[in-house]
Amino acid sequence: MAEIQIKNVAKKWASYQALNDINLTISDREFMVLLGASGCGKTTLLRIIAGLETATSGEVWIGGKRIDHLPPKDRGIAMVFQNYAVFPHMTVFENIGFGLRMQKQPEAVIQERVKRTASLMHIEQLLGRYSGELSGGQRQRVAVARALAMEPDVILMDEPLSNLDALLRLEMRAELKGVLAESQTTAIYVTHDQVEAMSLADRISVMNRGEIVQAASPIEVYRNPAAEFVAGFIGNPPMNFLNAKRSANGWNVAGEEFAGPAAQSNEIRFAIRPEDLSVATSGLPARVRLVEPLGSHLQVTCEVDGEMFRVLLDSDLQIKAGESLCLAPQADRIRWFDKTTTKAL
Repeated sequence: MAEIQIKNVAKKWASYQALNDINLTISDREFMVLLGASGCGKTTLLRIIAGLETATSGEVWIGGKRIDHLPPKDRGIAMVFQNYAVFPHMTVFENIGFGLRMQKQPEAVIQERVKRTASLMHIEQLLGRYSGELSGGQRQRVAVARALAMEPDVILMDEPLSNLDALLRLEMRAELKGVLAESQTTAIYVTHDQVEAMSLADRISVMNRGEIVQAASPIEVYRNPAAEFVAGFIGNPPMNFLNAKRSANGWNVAGEEFAGPAAQSNEIRFAIRPEDLSVATSGLPARVRLVEPLGSHLQVTCEVDGEMFRVLLDSDLQIKAGESLCLAPQADRIRWFDKTTTKAL
């Protein structure tokens, strides 16, 4: 069992609070993605779990055993770095087997594990090559194979695909998820790329300013964001926001009336995803500013009630900049946020 428990973990450098009271449980064999913008604390948290940083306070447990006092080599963890860290003077075989040799494993074990993980990553034909003879994608496969060969309880990955081109990233995402499911290893993956997070994760922990704002399945984070930050961070384009003012019949949004949540404040925030709007005879009044044909759909940037508002529409529609439209939101997809706390209502 490799369940991970992070209990009240904080990290402070001088006056800078990098992590603030992080609590998170990651189930055995779960693929958890830490998602957030640069500087949000996700890599710091990963390094604390790995033992490369020391927490100011808090505890880290793996498989029911507290490990934050142990050196990295004794934590049952393997790590894949952003820059791969593949040794140029070693062959692919030697790179994959490096950790096993450091553990003084028998030669038969090294041979078996190297060949098995190389086969998992589809690089068995490269075992005799040096890193200078490999592409970026091949070097990334070597780095993952080296980590898996250690048969760790937990594998940690810090933006491992960020140096690859877009097409290769797509290929490696699919491969990585399949390989980790087959290896039955608990994984924590750090990224700022929301598409990567949505496609890989069993659960996503969205981080902001040293805190976990929401930890949930990708579809839950997308459909029911716990805070305005999550709604604005997840999605491309992200959710649209408008101010909503209390009215006799509910909430007034850009002159349209909507039934909404109970709230103490007289002003809250209305939010809707771009794909959950359609052109109608009545709805939110919008002025088209920009039309971008994207093949299967149009991305239309409008102005609604003085706010920029994006909508994804059928590519067959004839829409031009300067036109006026009425945009009807799908009622069950509207989300509401408290204006003061920014949390979902």
